[in-house]
Amino acid sequence: MWKKLMSAILIAALAVMTAACGGGGGNSGSGGSGAPKKETKVDRSKEFVTVLTGPTSGIYFPIGGAFSKVIGEMGYKTSATATGATGENINAILTGKGELAIAMSDSVIQAVEGFGAYEGKPKATDLRAMMGLWPNVVQIVTTEDSGIKTFADIKGKRVGVGAPNSGVELNARMIFEANGMTYDDAKVDYLSYGEAIDQMKNGQCDVAFVTSGLGNATIKELGTSKKIVFIPVDGEALKKLTAKYPFYVEWKIPKETYGTDNDTVTAAVMNIMLVSKNLSDDVVYDLLGGIYSDKGLETIGASHATAKREIKLDTALRGIKGTSVKLHPGAEKFYKDKGILK
Repeated sequence: MWKKLMSAILIAALAVMTAACGGGGGNSGSGGSGAPKKETKVDRSKEFVTVLTGPTSGIYFPIGGAFSKVIGEMGYKTSATATGATGENINAILTGKGELAIAMSDSVIQAVEGFGAYEGKPKATDLRAMMGLWPNVVQIVTTEDSGIKTFADIKGKRVGVGAPNSGVELNARMIFEANGMTYDDAKVDYLSYGEAIDQMKNGQCDVAFVTSGLGNATIKELGTSKKIVFIPVDGEALKKLTAKYPFYVEWKIPKETYGTDNDTVTAAVMNIMLVSKNLSDDVVYDLLGGIYSDKGLETIGASHATAKREIKLDTALRGIKGTSVKLHPGAEKFYKDKGILK
């Protein structure tokens, strides 16, 4: 009787120990199959997650800062860093200078496939995506007093096309091409859009390329002193652009956004969140759980109207699925677990 009782106690104890250890099967790290189990633990206090954003004048900065806030509230060590945006962020992720980085999907695809601005460079096959974010809308800004109404009117004008090899500048090149023009047709200056718009206020620049979420603060500020006009990307130029570079989609700048006289047809590309290949699957899975929680989405949405409108779980794969950009394995497990990826 005593032996039977001791045997029962031992079996019960072993069962409790096995359950506490996650059943012994283990789905942690990159070696497991399927999504990490709920009891998988990440020591958040030992992980540092730097979020690379963009210029302080743009939309990347506040939204990236909100991501960092969510991650910090989860218990991770974190910081948000202002950068030159996409081009700098891609390089920083590849060289281990950050864990998360906002970037435009067209530039990422060029880096991965080695064409366009990345022609002749080693293919950036180590880049990994974590989630889709929001559409970056090509906003070619001028003012009513410039007299510019169409892209052809840009010929001979002073145009700020963005910092060299930035996401904005890559868009500018492609749109010049789609319109049958090159930089030689205009007086091009490699200014960030903040700098270009500052010069527009003083009459030293005629046009600025701004690739950003709608409601850009710098454009709105220009509208307080000048009557804003947007140059459309439409007709044959839009057809050529989307045919050659299918990561572009047709978009619209509603007249209500900046108080213009009419809606403007243009193009847009998705922003995505890059993630370091070196972050463990469990950490990436855990980060996504916090980001897509009700509290996480509320914090991110409060940073900008675009984030509130566009960043949600059911659009998480926009700009990633069907492209050459690979998901991080931890993100892939997360989306499979949520039923939005097969």
